[in-house]
Amino acid sequence: MTLPGVLLLDAAGPESGALATAAAARGHQVHAATTTTAYAGYGPELKGLLAGRIVTDFARPDRALAEIAAYARRRGIGAVLTVNEYLTELAAHLCAELGVPGNDPGRARAARDKAAMAEAFTAAGVRTPYTVLARDGAELRAALTDPRVGFPCVVKPLSGAGSAGVTVVAGPAGAAAAADAAREVADMYQSGGDPRVLVQAYAAGTEYSVESLTQDGTTAHLAVTRKQVTGGPNRVETGHSLPVHLPPAVEAAVYREVEAAVRAVGIRHGASHTEVIVAADGRCEVIEIGARLAAGHIGVLIQHALGIDVWAALLDVALACQPALAPTARGYATVRFLTSPRAGRLTSLSGFPKTGPGVPFVRWRAAIGGAVHEPGANSHRLGSFVVTGPDAAEVEERADALLRQVRIRVEPVPENGPGQVRPVSTSAIAP
Repeated sequence: MTLPGVLLLDAAGPESGALATAAAARGHQVHAATTTTAYAGYGPELKGLLAGRIVTDFARPDRALAEIAAYARRRGIGAVLTVNEYLTELAAHLCAELGVPGNDPGRARAARDKAAMAEAFTAAGVRTPYTVLARDGAELRAALTDPRVGFPCVVKPLSGAGSAGVTVVAGPAGAAAAADAAREVADMYQSGGDPRVLVQAYAAGTEYSVESLTQDGTTAHLAVTRKQVTGGPNRVETGHSLPVHLPPAVEAAVYREVEAAVRAVGIRHGASHTEVIVAADGRCEVIEIGARLAAGHIGVLIQHALGIDVWAALLDVALACQPALAPTARGYATVRFLTSPRAGRLTSLSGFPKTGPGVPFVRWRAAIGGAVHEPGANSHRLGSFVVTGPDAAEVEERADALLRQVRIRVEPVPENGPGQVRPVSTSAIAP
């Protein structure tokens, strides 16, 4: 019996690599739709898993859709998946074109365009912060004087990801610079930013995400994840921990809002990652939703803490099979992301954890001698490690202890030409 092929829209990154590995292990031929530049960055292990690939231009979605659909039909593709935030809309249209399980193509844009998302949430009655679209400076100033926005507020791009271009603005003085930062953020496959920005009321409370899987319109929640974020104007995620057990009434309210958000953006078959804020009184507001599995190694956390094979579950949903979602473990897992305390050139690293008992995953991304940045987006993170165990408090304590052992050395880069570079003192990387 020949199994259907599995097509990944852009197979780069650890989550896509895990999907490719899981599909190949089941005997499926794995294919990738990619770009010339992206494919050049695929590692030898990933390239060895691929039975074929199609190179296309994601910046031209109509043409990409036609090319990928023709390739998929020739190669017997029976499932289409992506964990790439920027390709979820294309995935929905491709699934509809091929007649395989996917999301509603008519509403898929609302899971990418945050203005459309806010409109969809409001129309569906999802509790979400008040949001205004500002097309120019005059509309930005008008939004800032709207009493439903107030200060602090959040200025963000329409279609960014990974916290890029998102700024918490304390008052009118910082709004113009925040809008400029948002406008500079471009879609991964586009050459320029969008002149429009979103201005959103600030939601105070504790930030969580809900990791869910929907099949035939019915949503199951795999875990609630607590997030650690930096303070100040740029809120970069520095850690995830799961599972979080909320009070029953709060959990019910969170799930109710998340399920309404899933329906609002047309998620019918596949994963979703929903960011929420829970206020001190237990009220939940949905900030954003992605029609994809969470990044930031959350899939690894779920696998180690709960024993759920999220990669197999995603494949099952994409192939119209029943996924195994019941937890087989009752553990706890957390990931810590390392960030640089200042901008400059990374000159040394010490104390970074190695894999071992209770530390199943480590990843270092930065190169010694390369430029590093103060955290302004998730892409500025230098590395990460996962800690697991049966007890939440012990896991968190161990993760923090390991983080305190990490030392980096960063040299400042002169602003005005070459000259003497004085190294700064060694610093711990704060969570």
